Amino acid sequence: MQRIAGVDEAGRGPLAGPVVAAAVILRPGQDLEGVADSKVLDPQTRLRLALKLRREALGYGIGWADPAEIDVINILQATFLAMRRAVLALCVAPDLLWVDGNRLPSLTGLCPGLSARAIIGGDASTKVIGAASILAKTTRDTYMNHMDALYPEYGFANHKGYATPRHLRALELHGPCEMHRRSFAPVKSWSTCPP
Repeated sequence: MQRIAGVDEAGRGPLAGPVVAAAVILRPGQDLEGVADSKVLDPQTRLRLALKLRREALGYGIGWADPAEIDVINILQATFLAMRRAVLALCVAPDLLWVDGNRLPSLTGLCPGLSARAIIGGDASTKVIGAASILAKTTRDTYMNHMDALYPEYGFANHKGYATPRHLRALELHGPCEMHRRSFAPVKSWSTCPP
């Protein structure tokens, strides 16, 4: 039976934090009740499903690109890098990738004979990509919650690095920190880190 890995990312748009990707291979006949695009699920449901997926999936991998990498290679290439890292982290080699979106990361150096298909809206229409979206989102959210403890003045636990009014006010008051993507407007208008 062909092993299909769903691949999706979280965190392309924020001003701070990594872009995180997940690759998931589900077991044949696995109960997927409730699995959907992570954006339509409440945080408690996402966490419950993420735990279930981590316990019961045939395999999953998480990869990310940090803010410095995003600034050097741009957000699209950093997203592809995170996806490649997620696929490489799988404990089971996939035969096929189903990737949410309209573009694919390079398959060079991944599993021999691997092929891939881009699926626009795949996180909403395909359970295996929906599963990947849940793992990517919950992993990134948990990380940003931890970063809130290190950088409490920015409120990362509340907005996860997105450009909310509170986050923009914090940037104005404190300037960017190591978590910020300096190539993103409006972060690049501030050039110093807080002391």
